Amino acid sequence: MSKLFSPITIKNITLKNRIAISPMCQYTAVDGFANDWHLVHYGSRAIGGASLIIQEATAVSPEGRISPGDLGLYKEEHIEKLQNITDFIHQQGAIAGIQLAHAGRKAGCAVAWKGGRQLNLNEGGWTTVAPSAIAFNPDDIAPQALDKEGISKVIADFKTAAERALLSGYKLIEIHAAHGYLIHQFLSPLSNHRTDNYGGSFENRVRLLLEIVRAIRTVWTHYLPLFVRISATDWVEDGWNEDEAVRLTTLLKMEDVDLIDCSSGGLVPYAKIPLGPGYQVQFAERIKREAKLLTGAVGMITEAKQAEDILATNQSDLIIIGRASLRDPNFALHAAQLQGDNIEWPLQYLRAKL
Repeated sequence: MSKLFSPITIKNITLKNRIAISPMCQYTAVDGFANDWHLVHYGSRAIGGASLIIQEATAVSPEGRISPGDLGLYKEEHIEKLQNITDFIHQQGAIAGIQLAHAGRKAGCAVAWKGGRQLNLNEGGWTTVAPSAIAFNPDDIAPQALDKEGISKVIADFKTAAERALLSGYKLIEIHAAHGYLIHQFLSPLSNHRTDNYGGSFENRVRLLLEIVRAIRTVWTHYLPLFVRISATDWVEDGWNEDEAVRLTTLLKMEDVDLIDCSSGGLVPYAKIPLGPGYQVQFAERIKREAKLLTGAVGMITEAKQAEDILATNQSDLIIIGRASLRDPNFALHAAQLQGDNIEWPLQYLRAKL
């Protein structure tokens, strides 16, 4: 059997293969509520053979939504529909995970297919918050810098959302600390100009993330996995960088984080990112080697052989696919055929198995 289709056990869950579905915003919720689109979207990828389905960025507060169409876990009423989704995913032999997120200064934007620009208050937008009053785009309204009370609320919101995630049936949480959203804004000196104990030094800039991890671990059982997605670099001089990412990962390991989902960029609109097949795998490989922690590789991984080679050369432990799964919900089933692995298909689809 190929490495791609070998199982991996993390805490008390076993993934049947190394293919995970990356959290990708659908912008289809209303007031944070999931609907049948989400059930079909996530359910079809569980049917398609992936071992782990990580739900899109799910806001821990209304002001933490990227757009009005984001999913949320800031109300108890959100739980019921999410339970339907997690139940279906688990019935297909996959694991349901959820990415908890706060967009910070990148919140309150139009949905992607309407341009994604920041909405003003008259258009349904809202006041955004960040470590410092620095806008993402020059034309954006500057966010409000969080005070101590505001930071405490963010931590509490993540904790409460984690409690609700457990009630909703998720077996894995990923904290979104990447792509220029709130936690990443605290990590990077480009967006964090604070002079208190949440800004300045590396130790201060990582403080919020560490406190969120600790808060979540008080309610999220230690028997279930906790992932963190980071941007390993801002791709900008004097920004957050790969060396700091390795240092952070070492600290996260000590806080009982199980895997680092290694992405990059998103903090500033002027970053020059050298896009290409597997362009972020280097970060997963270095963090895995130096911090000795499980990693997930993500970013333009589109073919079964490419994914197998990454795993076979010990560059990562999971392959987290995004756009390739949008093009083909059955990516894992087809990858197994290409690799020559005989895996189980849904009984309803057996007549199509070649």
